[in-house]
Amino acid sequence: MPPRVLLIHGLLNAKSWLRPLATNLRRQGFDTELFGYSSLLDGPGLALPRLRERLSENRFGAIVGHSLGGLIALEALRHEPTSTVTRVVCIGSPLRGSLTARNIAARPWIRPLLGRSADLLQGGLEAWAGEAEVGLVAGNVARGMGRLFARFEGESDGTVGLEETRLPGLADHCIVRSSHTGLVFSREAVAQTAHFLRHGRFERTVEAPAV
Repeated sequence: MPPRVLLIHGLLNAKSWLRPLATNLRRQGFDTELFGYSSLLDGPGLALPRLRERLSENRFGAIVGHSLGGLIALEALRHEPTSTVTRVVCIGSPLRGSLTARNIAARPWIRPLLGRSADLLQGGLEAWAGEAEVGLVAGNVARGMGRLFARFEGESDGTVGLEETRLPGLADHCIVRSSHTGLVFSREAVAQTAHFLRHGRFERTVEAPAV
């Protein structure tokens, strides 16, 4: 039986932003719930205790987090070792820290866009050593506002550089043809997410148009 999946949104979004992704995962046979928080007013400081309390209910077998949501998911699991979550998919998450966020933070007039999530987005996470298997779905279509604030040396999804997604300790990593925002709506990203949730690895033959 597929695991019950908790979905976590990213910066400047609400949980409703992930309803299309939740719907597509339900079509794949997964039972889903959405976790919401304010990335500006709450930030990880308030979101993490609430998420850890939600996870302590032991109703979830997996988490899917988009962008900042992936970082928050892994931070929560670091401090909730008895959680029943066995697999996590981070979608477009800058797990090693975000150049876009650092450049925004350096500009006082737009730094408020990061809110109380600024530190986590800029610094990223340490290598993953938790019990849950973690997979990362990254996009490589450089389209989005992130290009206004960062010049990436390699490929990017327009907001997050591919190298920013390659955290040591990941069980698997894959790249799909999508922009950062498009990852939430990408059929290829959904298919890869579902495959990892079932098998702990990504499918290497899925192809779809860029989103």
